Amino acid sequence: MKRNLPLAALCLFLFASFCLAQSQATASPSPSPKPKPAMTKAEMLKKLSGMETKLWNAWKNKDAKTFQTWLSSDTIMIGDSGTANKAATIKEISDASCDVKSFSLSDWKLTMINSSAALLTYKATQDATCGGTALPPAVWASSVWVNRGGKWWAFSHQETPAK
Repeated sequence: MKRNLPLAALCLFLFASFCLAQSQATASPSPSPKPKPAMTKAEMLKKLSGMETKLWNAWKNKDAKTFQTWLSSDTIMIGDSGTANKAATIKEISDASCDVKSFSLSDWKLTMINSSAALLTYKATQDATCGGTALPPAVWASSVWVNRGGKWWAFSHQETPAK
């Protein structure tokens, strides 16, 4: 009997190993709510171009509060005199001696950098002066928007005169 005990223990161990190695049947999980589908590219373009247009209207109306609301805390604006952070941009909007008679935005394109960053490019035509100097009548513009905590923020903006 003592001789068969190790053999019986080995057989029990092998049998248990095979039993545990088999996949276990699980009850089908209860259906979970479907996740909210991500925005299509067209929906994202509509959303971001609408927000960009709000910023242009705020510039026209010298509304620094809109810039305070939509610019990211680490925003970087690029212009002919260099770069500006959020505080400098808001001060410039508040103090601006710009007169914007009209503008229009067209030729929108959206490039998703990743799921939380987007590059928006477009053409802007404007009838505007700043400090008595006429601004280029047409520019190609680019803006980077970032999604942080579920909210889209304007991160960067740059314009180049159109030919």
